[in-house]
Amino acid sequence: MRLIQTLLASGLLAAATLVLAVPEIGQPAPDFEVVDSNGQVHSLSDFAGQKVILEWTNHDCPFVVKHYSAENMQNQQRMARNEHDAVWLSVISSKPGAQGHVSPEQANQLTSDRSAAPTAILLDESGDMGRAYSAQVTPHMYIIDEQGTLVYMGGIDSNPSANPDDIPDATQYVVAALGNLAAGEPVAEPVTRPYGCTIKY
Repeated sequence: MRLIQTLLASGLLAAATLVLAVPEIGQPAPDFEVVDSNGQVHSLSDFAGQKVILEWTNHDCPFVVKHYSAENMQNQQRMARNEHDAVWLSVISSKPGAQGHVSPEQANQLTSDRSAAPTAILLDESGDMGRAYSAQVTPHMYIIDEQGTLVYMGGIDSNPSANPDDIPDATQYVVAALGNLAAGEPVAEPVTRPYGCTIKY
């Protein structure tokens, strides 16, 4: 009986540890294995030696619409890829039937319609990747350096509104973090407050 109690207690402890585990700045970023909108499976280890930006997205979220309608997200995607040789992964963690869930074809159509420029769109229907990163809202942003270390997590900018007119006056956290890294400096603000719509796990 005592053995069973011990095993049960250990199991509960492990479960609690799993639930409470959160990604940490300066530590290895959680790995993942997720299929993209073209049917290709991607894992973090595939991009060893490259910076990786993760963008959690939901096309029906007004905060996401804000950044895409003003082309702020698309401009940052191109800047990251062209100026910093970074991989940009847009991640959709909405479960089937929930707001923001799309088919692979719909995901590709959205990319085309918005002239977006991610490296790939990851379809995280199970939510496993989102939970591993403790992603809470759309957009929720993360930057991983060439060594696979998490160096930024938080909002895309400093103004938690859904109004595109607020973008020019906001601090663009992802842009600033990439600038720090390019200069060989640590990210000045490695953790910021994300804002947006809750992810529909």
